[in-house]
Amino acid sequence: MSREVKILYVAGAEDGIRLDRWFRRRWPQLSHIQVQKLARSGQIRVDGARVKPEARLTAGAAIRVPPLPEAPPVGEHSAPELSDRDAAYARSLVLHEDELVIALNKPVGLAVQGGTKTTKHVDRLLSAWGEGLERPRLVHRLDRDTSGVLLLGKGPEAAKRLAGTFARRQAKKTYWAIVSGNPKPPQGIIDQPLRKTGVNDYEMMRFADAGDPRAESAETAYATVSRAAHRAAWMALRPFTGRTHQLRAHMAGIGHPILGDPKYGTPETAELSGPLKLQLHARRIELDHPGGGRLIVEAPISPEMKAGFDRFGFTLDEAEGDPLAERPRR
Repeated sequence: MSREVKILYVAGAEDGIRLDRWFRRRWPQLSHIQVQKLARSGQIRVDGARVKPEARLTAGAAIRVPPLPEAPPVGEHSAPELSDRDAAYARSLVLHEDELVIALNKPVGLAVQGGTKTTKHVDRLLSAWGEGLERPRLVHRLDRDTSGVLLLGKGPEAAKRLAGTFARRQAKKTYWAIVSGNPKPPQGIIDQPLRKTGVNDYEMMRFADAGDPRAESAETAYATVSRAAHRAAWMALRPFTGRTHQLRAHMAGIGHPILGDPKYGTPETAELSGPLKLQLHARRIELDHPGGGRLIVEAPISPEMKAGFDRFGFTLDEAEGDPLAERPRR
């Protein structure tokens, strides 16, 4: 381990990058957990102050870099380089690519970022496009078991603009879901704060009072696309906020859990779901392209969602136009 404390400065091209990602680009031997611990213990500082690992950096900021562990010898506890097979797999997921943006069709079961027990994830697969400033940046997230459109920025400036669009809630996202029963009214807005409870694998979002200091505002528009009698409904969902598990928690909270959801479902929905996986798919994203104009990307229905369509008799031709077009944000 190097015992030297260094002061490094954020380059102009890195303006807006997250602190944890800034570190891991320079010292790829560091795990996500290691960077978090260094930041939260105050060993990493920005302009002399403690910061959270997810904090965004500004060009010219002075970063205190504490002694860091050396990279282990190849083959000893180090993550292997991306194989040609994995690189080809990453590129097979591309729905759209230009000089500033990549849109992937994320499959069910592939995590967006790694963790203690997660070694194959989207963030690792991005090495298929290069390292350092060439490496694409994640600008938003999808749950591991949610399929569909995932956007990446090529280069710090494109990533910063895309991330800003999501942060300002200017990205129009449309999800498809199959839920238990038939929501009444068939379309509307769920404006219900959510509060995080539990820890780690037991972490859940619950409905909360607006006055609860730990509650976060959450707003979702919904519209029924089709019904399978009284048993289930195919819904279009549009989140206006980006809370953890927002769509799953909101639909469960109004009494219509998304099918195939082991965390927010009930014994009744588990029986109705049968072998189905989570019936939630990020179908479409529409937003301003960082290079100008409008970007619209759609992800084809996933095999897991198609299994739900087949089970309940839904067909793609039932989704004409945008069922949420008349549900603008209030």
